[in-house]
Amino acid sequence: MKKTLLILAIAVLALSSCEKENVKPTQSDPVTLSCVRPEYLKTGDTVALISPSYFTPMENVQLTADLLRSWGLVPIIGPNVGKVVDGKYAGTVDERTSDLLWAFDRPGIKAIICNRGGYGTIQLIDQIPLSRLSASPKWLVGFSDISTLHGLLSRAGVMSMHGTMSSFLAQGGTDETSTLMRDLLMGQVPRYQLPAHQQNLLGTASGVLVGGNLCTFVPNIGSQADATMGRDLILFVEEVGESMHNIDRQMRILKMNGVLDRCKGVVLGEFSDCGSEFTYENVEAMIRQIIEPYGIPMLCGFPAGHGDINLPLVMGAPVTIDVRADGATLQFDIDGQQRDINVTDINGSKTSLGLRLKMAGKRL
Repeated sequence: MKKTLLILAIAVLALSSCEKENVKPTQSDPVTLSCVRPEYLKTGDTVALISPSYFTPMENVQLTADLLRSWGLVPIIGPNVGKVVDGKYAGTVDERTSDLLWAFDRPGIKAIICNRGGYGTIQLIDQIPLSRLSASPKWLVGFSDISTLHGLLSRAGVMSMHGTMSSFLAQGGTDETSTLMRDLLMGQVPRYQLPAHQQNLLGTASGVLVGGNLCTFVPNIGSQADATMGRDLILFVEEVGESMHNIDRQMRILKMNGVLDRCKGVVLGEFSDCGSEFTYENVEAMIRQIIEPYGIPMLCGFPAGHGDINLPLVMGAPVTIDVRADGATLQFDIDGQQRDINVTDINGSKTSLGLRLKMAGKRL
């Protein structure tokens, strides 16, 4: 009997030891995100156009290529761009992954612009080695469903750009959304000045900018595309076509996973065509109720996302927000020629939200 008990005790200790060795970091074990800035572009540099999510008409891709040439850049189109799978996707998972890795692996390519979002980048997460992204840091530009790729790049230690895509560049590229993106790629770093907003929470904070489209990046929690596991975060959130209750649900998921505990501040972008089934004055007022107990600043009304103005943001970059009663500033603490941008002076593109949604689906 004693011998049996001794064997059981040894087995339990061995099992406990094995379990401890196999414990993986959880959301309670935040890391420090430290991202390098890719080199700024110069005249003659090559820029790849790829479609990692939904299909984009080749006409839009060609028009964007023409625009890049007018900017003094050399466009190159991904090998699988133009394909359509299952009526929506811009190729199979392997084909879309292949184009992304092709753009990062090819030495002559200096930046990557996504043709559109939609849906599908979550399918690529397990196919992309982070080491392939960090080996050759390059600017990747996009928004909406491309938020997944921003998370991957932040985890790989590379800054990226939340900015406009071929879906809109094809319209001419003369609006401030497009030209500011171009200028940032070439080293003119915006320092945004914003008007006061009724739902702002005042204060100053610095941290690493993460986030993007709320319903795109929240499902990535726990994956290698989860940049919210970092500490000292400035969280950026935008949405389109979602109900208030689903926005609340996503924010509660961030809270329950400890993300908001790790935030130094919050930036709310556009909430375009979102529901109003509750009596909150707006989406910002609803989110304010969640953020206010944390005692951190919240900057509301930043014109980025699915609205007519989509100002570029550097994801994975150290950023400082200063939210005051008379207005706010958002500044990237990175090298480059700093340039003051008063957002009240910026005009939106002439494409209405309704046309954008019709052209590209609910989530671009």
